[in-house]
Amino acid sequence: MNEALSVIKRAVRSIITHTPQHQLKEIILVDDYSTYNDLGKPIQDYIDEIHEERPGLVKRVRHMKQMGLAQSRISGWEHATAEVVAILDAHIEATVGWAEPLLARIKADRTVVVSPVFDNVHFDDLHVERYLPSAQGFDWALWCIYESFRPEWSKMQDESQPGKSPSVMGIFAADRSFLGEIGGLDGGMKVYGGENVELGIRVWLCGGSVEVVPCSRVAHIERAHKPYALDLSPAMRRNALRVADIWLDDYKKNVLIAWNLPLKDHGIDTGDVSERKKLREKLKCKPFQWYLDNVYPSLETWDNILGYGVLQNTLLKSLCVDQGAIPGNIPTLYGCHHQQPQHCFYNTDYEIIIGGIKSHRYNSNRCLVDPGSGSTPTLQECHMAKVNKLHMHWDFKQGKAIINKATKRCLEVAMGASSYYEVIIQQCTGQSWMIEHLITSF
Repeated sequence: MNEALSVIKRAVRSIITHTPQHQLKEIILVDDYSTYNDLGKPIQDYIDEIHEERPGLVKRVRHMKQMGLAQSRISGWEHATAEVVAILDAHIEATVGWAEPLLARIKADRTVVVSPVFDNVHFDDLHVERYLPSAQGFDWALWCIYESFRPEWSKMQDESQPGKSPSVMGIFAADRSFLGEIGGLDGGMKVYGGENVELGIRVWLCGGSVEVVPCSRVAHIERAHKPYALDLSPAMRRNALRVADIWLDDYKKNVLIAWNLPLKDHGIDTGDVSERKKLREKLKCKPFQWYLDNVYPSLETWDNILGYGVLQNTLLKSLCVDQGAIPGNIPTLYGCHHQQPQHCFYNTDYEIIIGGIKSHRYNSNRCLVDPGSGSTPTLQECHMAKVNKLHMHWDFKQGKAIINKATKRCLEVAMGASSYYEVIIQQCTGQSWMIEHLITSF
C-alpha cells in the first residue's frame, strides 16, 4: 500500500537472491489499491525484467478498493499454490538462509506456524540493527511486544533452537493447507492491527503451535508512519474487541479495561462474528484459560480489579488525577483527556494504581502512597511499596472519601500556592471521589 518502488525492488530481489531456486515457487505482490504512479507501469516493467530470467515467478494481485492489511494477506494466500506460504511485508529484506530453517520446521510438523527473527532497518539511513531472538507477545490491548522466551528455551543452552511464542508479529510462514483448515486469516478485521495476535491465539487453541526460529532472519524497515491512517487506534481497538468476542471467553473484559471502555454498551461495531464462532466450535478449539495456563502464563489476569478509568473529585469534575511528569512520582490534577496517564485502578488489595496498568506479571505498576508526613502523595512501584511496608492501602467506596487505611488521612484536592488545584493528603474534610467504570459495585 503506497510503498516506495525502490523498497519493493529490494524486497523482491532479496527473496530471489537468498532463497534456493527449487524452494521458491512464486512471489505474490498484493497491491491494496495504491495511488503512487510508480506502482503502475514502472512496477510492471520491473516484473517483466524478472520474468526474463524466471518466467512467471511474480504474480501481481491488485485490489479495486482499499481493503486493509488482513484482507491483503488473505488475497495473497488465496492466490498461492505452493505447499508452504510465507506472508511478508513489502518493506523487508530476506537474508541468506532465511527460508531453509522455516521450511525445515514445517516439514517436521505441518501444524507449526513459524516466524523469523526480525532485524530492524532504520528508514532514515537504512542501517541494520540486529535484534536478539525473542518471543512475540502482546498486551491486553492486543498491541504486539517482544519478550523473552520461556525459561525452558534458555535451559537448552542452544540459541539455534526454535522458541515457543504466544503470537506472531505479522511475518510468518505456514503450511498453506493447514492455514486453510484453521480458517486462514480473519477477513472481518479492518484496516490494520490485531490480525496477527488473533492468528497466534487461534493456532495455539485449535491444535497448532507458534515458534520463532532464530536461524531465520528477515530485516524489516520500520516506517516513519503507517500508510493507512494517521491514527490507527480506532481500527486497532475495534479489531481487539473482535478478537476478544470470539476467542477470549471471560477474559474479554481485560481488553475492555485495557482500552478504557465500559464492560457493557461500548458502542463499537466489531462486525459479524458468528462464522468465526462456528469455526471455533467446528475445530473443537480449547478455552482461553488453557492458553493462559499453558502458553502465556506471564499475561496478568487482572482478576482483582474493582473499578477503572479516570478518577475525579466530585468538587472538580473537569479535572482528573494524572500520573504527572515522567520521570517523577508526584500525581497531579490535570484537565481530563482520558488517555493512559489518567487511567486509574482500584483493586481488592485496596491499592490505587495510577498511570495505566501493566499486562504482564514481570512488570510493576505504580501505586498511590501516603508518605505519612507532609501533604504530597507519591507514586511508588507497587511491589517495592509492599516490600518497604509503605502506606499504600486505601478504603474507597464509589462516591465517598478515599481514606488511607494506616494513616486515616484522606486523598483530597486543594488550591496550591501556584493557584492551580493539586492532589493532597490531609485530615478528612468530607470530599468524595468517583472512578469512571465499575466491574462490581463497591
